[in-house]
Amino acid sequence: MPIATGERLYSRTDFLPALTAGIAVAQPDLSHAGGISEVRRIGALAETFDVPLAPHCPLGPVALAASLQIDFATPNVLIQEQSMGIHYNTSNDLLDYVADPTPFRFTDGYALRTETPGLGVTLEEAAVRAADGRDPGWRNPVWRHPDHSLAEW
Repeated sequence: MPIATGERLYSRTDFLPALTAGIAVAQPDLSHAGGISEVRRIGALAETFDVPLAPHCPLGPVALAASLQIDFATPNVLIQEQSMGIHYNTSNDLLDYVADPTPFRFTDGYALRTETPGLGVTLEEAAVRAADGRDPGWRNPVWRHPDHSLAEW
């Protein structure tokens, strides 16, 4: 059975044992794994094992824009996770905080590379300021093993 893993692995050092164990897909999250540079290096390491990259990105527009930059520069990218319109975005959505959603347009299931500088996204400052300090009421679930030790969700 193919195994995809990596959203809680933080560096090339963390990925190496998973790659040598034979994972089928590497899923680093650039918000956890050192940003663009480290995830690009993780992708290069995965490529030496013939393992495709599928960046994990359930977060906001800056994380997605950075993930897309990795995708466009990494030859072994398989797919990009993103959270636009997903079920848990009930009070706001990823595009609520961008001035221009054009960099996040998809055609026939493919992201289109933007020509704008930097990450290619401009945040809508008024929307970010309005959300600042607002409690979304959502908290990570606390899961425990039978011995009551904390479990990852």
